[in-house]
Amino acid sequence: MEAKFLQCIQPCKWVDTEKLMRKPGGFILVSPKTMDDSGVRMMFMNVQSNRRTSVYHKPLRWQISSSLKNSQDSLLESSGISASLDESFVLKKKSAEVEPVLDGRCIYLVGMMGSGKTTIGRVLSEALNYSFSDSDLLLEDKVGGMSVAEIFKQHGEGFFRDKETEVLKELSMMHRRVISTGGGAVIRPINWKHMRSGISVWLDVPVDCLARRISAVGTGSRPLLHGESGDAYSKALTRLSTLLEERGEAYANANARVSLESIASKLGNVKVDNLSPVTIAIEVLEQIESFLKQ
Repeated sequence: MEAKFLQCIQPCKWVDTEKLMRKPGGFILVSPKTMDDSGVRMMFMNVQSNRRTSVYHKPLRWQISSSLKNSQDSLLESSGISASLDESFVLKKKSAEVEPVLDGRCIYLVGMMGSGKTTIGRVLSEALNYSFSDSDLLLEDKVGGMSVAEIFKQHGEGFFRDKETEVLKELSMMHRRVISTGGGAVIRPINWKHMRSGISVWLDVPVDCLARRISAVGTGSRPLLHGESGDAYSKALTRLSTLLEERGEAYANANARVSLESIASKLGNVKVDNLSPVTIAIEVLEQIESFLKQ
């Protein structure tokens, strides 16, 4: 029984969720045995409609066998994320410490496209027993189901930003949610006013890491990455570097910053690409706790 259970704790791979549910910017970490589309889609059956959903409530869980210690604890493998038992227990403990201090306030994840806001958001919502919302998907629903790329193409960025502000205003009146925001949500001061109703956290991911993630799955769903020349990685790296330079100060307005380079350094110079979503989520909670204690 234990041997069978331990098979699920194996090397994993980041996968773009656009292939599964048309979500630009979302990445999940799945084990090799679920890498085929049918296997991954099965993991989303309880949390996704045939198209997609903008609000996430009850995550899919894999339960630990009753023959193991703490059999009632979830492995926290929502959204196909595999994590070690040690990480899962640390996350469970930290979330139990932070959740009462949050007092129902929402958590807004900000950061560049491809930084993992959707993936980390789902892990956090599971750990804190919060709901999860994706502002881009809520925006798409608001305009009749058009994708972000389609909205940019047909209506322009200004129209998109106006709708984005409307969505954030609506979310600011809610409680107990982890919210994944669009990469450019930080450029409008009014959006920060809405996000101040909760706790904002910047997921700071090195640009080269972002470029590798995005170029691996293509830039078709990324309207702000169109128009550059060169190979996929070079195009992504050039444009992302420019965007980060433009938005860096705005991201720094967040209440807390989670640097993946810092996490990797603390763990002994582990490669940033190899950090698990659960490890990052633990750091998010630690930074939130530090901010709330100020």
